[in-house]
Amino acid sequence: MDRQAVHEEMERARETFHALLDSAPDTALHRRSTGTRWTNRQLLFHMLLGYLIIRALRTLLVLFSHLPDPAGQRFARTLNRLTAPFDIVNFAASWLAGTVLPRPALIALFDRVIAALHQRLDQEHDSTLALSMHYPTRWDPFFHDVMTLADLYHFPTQHFEFHRAQLTLDP
Repeated sequence: MDRQAVHEEMERARETFHALLDSAPDTALHRRSTGTRWTNRQLLFHMLLGYLIIRALRTLLVLFSHLPDPAGQRFARTLNRLTAPFDIVNFAASWLAGTVLPRPALIALFDRVIAALHQRLDQEHDSTLALSMHYPTRWDPFFHDVMTLADLYHFPTQHFEFHRAQLTLDP
């Protein structure tokens, strides 16, 4: 996927996030989502979280891309073994933030993270976008055994769209 396409998909997600939060009544935000243990509001935060974690994942990718391949494979296998604790933290963080953060804070946070990702993506060299590392495939259906930095920038929008289908905001 090229840079411009990633910019466009992130911008579409930002606009969608605004529309979802702007149009949903409080009763709909507190309704359970489909296929998760979160409410719609908590799931919306989880969708935002996919973008928030990219900075940390980028740092890991650049680091591990310079190490011997077996180091990255061991790291990914270790993270796969830690899937259960990861799931607990992932659930609790989305539950808490999605419960306490007001709508304007969620929107402002989404806007800031998308602006930062746009800026960072524009600064990336093509050679950096081609760097890769192994990922824990049990953590997310959109993580692949080996991902490039370009793949990583695309990941949060895949995550966003997947979870968007689980929202139950319509009456």
